[in-house]
Amino acid sequence: MKLMYAPGTCALGIHILLEEIGKPYELVAVDFANRAQYQPEFTGVNPKSKVPVLVRDDGSSLTEYPAISVWLGLVNPDKKLIPADAEGHARMLEAMDYIVATMHMQAFTRYFRPMLFSANEAEHPALKARGEEMFKKGFALMDKALEGKEWVTGAFSLADPALFYVSWWGAERMKATLPPNIAAHYARMRARPSVQRALKQEGF
Repeated sequence: MKLMYAPGTCALGIHILLEEIGKPYELVAVDFANRAQYQPEFTGVNPKSKVPVLVRDDGSSLTEYPAISVWLGLVNPDKKLIPADAEGHARMLEAMDYIVATMHMQAFTRYFRPMLFSANEAEHPALKARGEEMFKKGFALMDKALEGKEWVTGAFSLADPALFYVSWWGAERMKATLPPNIAAHYARMRARPSVQRALKQEGF
């Protein structure tokens, strides 16, 4: 397998999952600073011009964080990354969808890349403020969901690396104070060898 990524992006969550699984894989960094995601070498693999991309052993490519993570969980059942019970499975997907679709794509994107929502620079401060409001709400909701639990669904699952990458953005990029249950989850994730290896491999 081959993971195409850019350091510190949402691909970090997939990187962590690959380290959790422990099977051989190759890392290929995509140079976003030089807009490599728009060059034919990359668009030939993923015309969406974004990461993560998982190139599988048969040469086929899989894109989108939820799809890649679910595929990894399903083909590695021994790692128990997907809850076996219907409630746990649904809660995992519920959390992952909210983290990726709302906290990441709506909230953090408004904050970090307001130009994607408006070409008018005069509107960017308001967009950034709205993004900050949205990700603070997201952290508050996920903090509530973690009450009395170490992991999102009770046991470590695909949802936890997803929560980690947005928490990492909050803690490291924003220098924000994470809510207590999120902060405890973040610390538990930072203590996992898979997370430590992934961060080191990405240069952090």
